[in-house]
Amino acid sequence: MNISNTLKVIIAIAAIAVFLVGCGATKYNAMVNQEEEVSKAWNNVETQYQRRVDLIPNLVNTVKGYAAHEKSTFEAVIAARAKATQVTVNPENMTPEKLQQYQAAQGEITSALGRLIAISENYPDLKANENFQELQAQLEGTENRINESRNKFNAAVKTYNVTVRTFPTNIFANIFGFDKKNGFEAEAGASKAPTVEF
Repeated sequence: MNISNTLKVIIAIAAIAVFLVGCGATKYNAMVNQEEEVSKAWNNVETQYQRRVDLIPNLVNTVKGYAAHEKSTFEAVIAARAKATQVTVNPENMTPEKLQQYQAAQGEITSALGRLIAISENYPDLKANENFQELQAQLEGTENRINESRNKFNAAVKTYNVTVRTFPTNIFANIFGFDKKNGFEAEAGASKAPTVEF
């Protein structure tokens, strides 16, 4: 092999190496971008759940004024709120178990709020109260935003997972440690907003 052939081989190897590094960098940047989209979507989910948690004290206090003897329902709502605020999930290391815990805590709030809203049926003055009606409307809007943010989170997770599992990106995903992420799964009643009747 003469020098010109050796030089051609070296140039070819260098070109292949530059191509692979370029592909790797492009794929890496795409995965980082999509991982950030998942984190952003998760933050939106948490923001909407926090909004719901923030409505609870006002709603409970309004109902208490009309239905003071419904103590067990108030305590259930307050306990569910406390539990939900203690369960946190980091999108960087979200496991199915952690997401399930989070979903269960949020489901308890949904159930407790449903019982609280149902109390209004027994109290016509409460049902007619302007503050209560406003809080119900805010709660209904929040439940809709929660559902929308969960759907966007699941869409971001799906896009990310398709990327990290598709050839040849899956090779770079394994090299750089990008793992499949978990999204929300439908549970009986967990994805439904509480029925709010006026």
